[in-house]
Amino acid sequence: MVEFERKEKYDFNDLRKIMRILRSPGGCPWDIEQTHQSIRNDFLEEAYEAIEGIDKDDPVILREELGDVLLQVVFHSDISEENGDFTVDDVITDLCKKLIIRHPHVFSTEEKYKDVKTPEQVLQNWNEIKKETKGQKTEKEELSGISRALPSLYRAQKSAKKMRKADHAVVCDNKTLKARLKDFTDRSDIDTLGELLFTVCAAADRAGINAEEALYKKTEEKIYEVG
Repeated sequence: MVEFERKEKYDFNDLRKIMRILRSPGGCPWDIEQTHQSIRNDFLEEAYEAIEGIDKDDPVILREELGDVLLQVVFHSDISEENGDFTVDDVITDLCKKLIIRHPHVFSTEEKYKDVKTPEQVLQNWNEIKKETKGQKTEKEELSGISRALPSLYRAQKSAKKMRKADHAVVCDNKTLKARLKDFTDRSDIDTLGELLFTVCAAADRAGINAEEALYKKTEEKIYEVG
């Protein structure tokens, strides 16, 4: 039995101490044996559950699930500290530096940023600075920077958007969509379905529609209809 102060309010340092106790000899057998890989899917699940709180506009759910997301951040950081890789303070330091560097219109005195006033200008600067700091000099490098862990529809649409902005837009007019659909109907294999889905995502990007959100809402409707 480990004694830990019981109080009405805890802070981030308390969370770190609790995590260390759980991972230490005499702590929790389950927590001790976890690795980055073993709790990978837990991170995904907690993130999606936080999104559900946002979708439902439910602050009670969101508050709880954000706590679970924060636990995953501290958990992975603690594992990394034990491995001699980095600490949660390193994570916070990197984040603070990134926020300062990518908001030069707020934190920089450079003349070229003084007229940045709109969200569109901010996003443009953010993306340009991101490419520079990550050393992304080619379109291929920028596309490769899109996380492979994203849901496939979301990743496809982000890729199609970057291709369009780089003047390599995917052809996604009605004629092409019909051709892709016919190809799939005729062959019904994974490659032709992939072509069809990617073309649909490119069409959604061009129309300003979030493909992931559109499919989510339609799935909800279909499930409701069954009831």
